Amino acid sequence: MATQAAEERKAEDVLLLDLRGLTLVADYFLIASASTGRQIKAIAEHLEETLSKAGLRLLHREGWESQRWVLLDFGGLVCHIFNRAEREFYGLERLWGDAKRVVPDGETPEVKRE
Repeated sequence: MATQAAEERKAEDVLLLDLRGLTLVADYFLIASASTGRQIKAIAEHLEETLSKAGLRLLHREGWESQRWVLLDFGGLVCHIFNRAEREFYGLERLWGDAKRVVPDGETPEVKRE
């Protein structure tokens, strides 16, 4: 559901990482790219709306003003929406290279609802 929601707003290179057993920070990271700050904001707003309707509660939001990297923390799922340069610079895929990549099937894996 999260990957599909991001793609509905034209997010690029959408990736869902399974972090269970690697960290206590979150069970999953969704990582996506966008071309402009406006697109980053549109993706983030759509994720908030879609995941809230699915019963996940937004615990924290960061980067809203800069719109270079917006982070949405839903507890078990943390969504990172980057512009291309920031995504390359921070390299979360490399940092969490041991994480399993979840193949999107239209459903968000079971995430603890806070």
